[in-house]
Amino acid sequence: MAKYIYQHKNWTNFTWKDEVINPVFGEVRHLQGKISGQMSGLGFSSKEEAALTTLTLDVVKSSEIEGEQLNYEQVRSSIARRLGINAAGLVPSSRSVEGVVEMMLDASQNYKKPMTEERLFGWHAALFPTGYSGMYRIEAGKYRTEEMQVVSGAMGKEKIHYEAVAANLVKPEMDKFIQWFNDDTATDPVLKAAIAHFWFIIIHPFDDGNGRIARAITDMFLARAENSAERFYSMSSQIMIERKQYYAVLQKVQHSSGDITEWLSWFLHCLKNALSATEKTTQKILQKATFWKVHEHISLNERQRLVLNKLLDGFDGKLKSSKWAKIAKCSPDTALRDIKDLIEKGILQQEQGGGRSTNYELAAF
Repeated sequence: MAKYIYQHKNWTNFTWKDEVINPVFGEVRHLQGKISGQMSGLGFSSKEEAALTTLTLDVVKSSEIEGEQLNYEQVRSSIARRLGINAAGLVPSSRSVEGVVEMMLDASQNYKKPMTEERLFGWHAALFPTGYSGMYRIEAGKYRTEEMQVVSGAMGKEKIHYEAVAANLVKPEMDKFIQWFNDDTATDPVLKAAIAHFWFIIIHPFDDGNGRIARAITDMFLARAENSAERFYSMSSQIMIERKQYYAVLQKVQHSSGDITEWLSWFLHCLKNALSATEKTTQKILQKATFWKVHEHISLNERQRLVLNKLLDGFDGKLKSSKWAKIAKCSPDTALRDIKDLIEKGILQQEQGGGRSTNYELAAF
């Protein structure tokens, strides 16, 4: 059996090949700056909406990676309430949702605060408010005192993916981690995000919830990298998309003798993909904001506003009068009147070469 990385002497003196990671690291830093610039061009409410969506996705997807499905509306409502965002359609949220939101917001909003053992224990206790993970009682709000294996497969046919650091070494290893977390100012925060994620996962200090806490730590360093509590991209959403590779690369690098180039490279590429996905949605938000600015003095009814917003968000398929009637919950005649009115106002136009049925699209603005 290959040695685990932590079985090597001075295992946390990680090394990596700069020439491998520098190109993608440069791209990540460039994209971060670009998105930050695009976002500063947005109005306050668009910016708030974008941040609310990002934080909601981050919480939902981080739990989904662990196979736990949280209710999107509950998470969104919990975040909106805590950040004082006046959002429509707020719903009450469960204790478990509140706990995850509390942890993620503490990481991203209070990103400048130092890390302490107490803060980590608070995060862990918030994740498991009942002291149970599913049906199993766990040690909540403190380091584990038992040995830890990551196992999959049916009973009797279990496959061991990982054996974590021995329980009696968890505290000394975490003390070292926390000291590095707070004292190392030489390493770029984006790289620190990647190193901290890996290092924390290797120690696996808690009975459960290690992945979610590692991703919260990642968010904290990414907020430091941008010196901003506003989140406009979600690393957890991207990890969810690439989770097969996420586990594969962790499994491979856990046996390295200290060189974590492969992990850093994967992490930075994943982050670059998260940023690229956001760039697309940012352009949509900007386009929407511009559209309403251009047409702010044109009188429109509620149905027209509703369908235009749907068009700007990019819905599937073509816009026909029958679809309009369905979305706006009105009669086909009313739908046609609404559409004709928008064509006269120069907001909609007929699509060219629509064939037998007529399709409509936004006119250039």
